[in-house]
Amino acid sequence: MSNVIHIETISDMHKMLPQASVKHPLVSVVDFSKYQLQLNSGTKITLGFYSVMFKNFCSNKMKYGQQPYDFNDGSLICISPQQIISLDEPTEQRTDISGWGLFFHPELIRGTSLGAKMKDYTFFSYETSEALHLSDKEKQILYDCVLKIENELNENIDTHSQNLIISNIELLLNYCSRYYGRQFITRKKSNKNTVLQVEKLLNGYFNAGKIQEKGLPTVKYLADNVHLSPNYLSDLLKKETGMNAQDHIHFFLIEEAKNILLNSSNSVSEIAYSLGFEYPQYFSKLFKQKTGKTPNEYRNMN
Repeated sequence: MSNVIHIETISDMHKMLPQASVKHPLVSVVDFSKYQLQLNSGTKITLGFYSVMFKNFCSNKMKYGQQPYDFNDGSLICISPQQIISLDEPTEQRTDISGWGLFFHPELIRGTSLGAKMKDYTFFSYETSEALHLSDKEKQILYDCVLKIENELNENIDTHSQNLIISNIELLLNYCSRYYGRQFITRKKSNKNTVLQVEKLLNGYFNAGKIQEKGLPTVKYLADNVHLSPNYLSDLLKKETGMNAQDHIHFFLIEEAKNILLNSSNSVSEIAYSLGFEYPQYFSKLFKQKTGKTPNEYRNMN
């Protein structure tokens, strides 16, 4: 049976790092060249706080979501609280390990503007295989943000400390958003293949009549079939087509609804139920939102 370790607080994390001192109970910066932690293969970890980590090497291969990632490319991963991280077999020993980790508890940003917009940083729910690959210039910019946070932690706490720390965390996350946008662009060819896969999946789902059998397709269904996390898929589609994954599902749904409206005498309620809607009113509302007309208006006009 695999070990499961839950690290709830920043202080709990520091207890696992020899000689690491806690400078703030809700936020910490760790220099990975100074503190190394190797755990048994099969160990699973959950954290009670956000993690942003850049490292050129990890003694254990790390996995969360479905894909393993070993840090050897020197990439950045962001992990939200309560995600399960699995550690696979140890890799070779290295002495040239470098990198940093920024860890901050949700309580640090609760009630702040950053706390309100954390859900917009969807990359915290990407899988490790969707990590951010950085140029040397990008690495330096992010490291400068981390250094500013660390400098604040080393200063005597005053009335400005928390605001400055949170502002620099937000700055770092905004840079991450920019760099992920760049990564979507540089992977344009593979992204277009993913868009085609999604369209093929939705066409097959509706044409095969699965909607009557299984109900509406979900974002998770699409993501699982193209081997991406739901948030990454939605962001990729948004960048490529202007529509996120849910928008794509709605588009195919409305097209299917139009076909049924014009080729059957079924009532709007019957059509709504056949398309997997529990409440016909919601179907009518969505149809008007997407077409500018109610289902009956659309049928009568055509």
